Amino acid sequence: MCNRQTTPVFDARNELRPAVRLGHDAVSAVKLSQQLTAKIDAWAETQEITRADGIRRLLEIGLQASAPAASPRKSVCDSIALEQIVAQQLERMLAPDLPADERERRIRRLIEGPPEFSKDRLDRPKYSR
Repeated sequence: MCNRQTTPVFDARNELRPAVRLGHDAVSAVKLSQQLTAKIDAWAETQEITRADGIRRLLEIGLQASAPAASPRKSVCDSIALEQIVAQQLERMLAPDLPADERERRIRRLIEGPPEFSKDRLDRPKYSR
């Protein structure tokens, strides 16, 4: 029995070489079943492209479809700013000859909604009578 000690071989050329050379695309090996390969080949043939381009395009399509849409986060600042914009628009729509207190009441009622519907509102505290 030979008792040899192995030492790792250091290759300076591989250390300096990047995984993907500039100006070149990476090549990835993927295991695919025969059925999936046949489906990809059929799709690529309808698109008149090669299998490799078909796989790349299908991956791009899948990644775009699965990317979560950026949902706007509702914050207190956004709600206040939005309420001010709505109040300004409503003020423009109301008759200019209305008294100031009536204008305020109408704007507040349109923004907050009537109290009889407060139980249906999800974004407002419930009124207790």
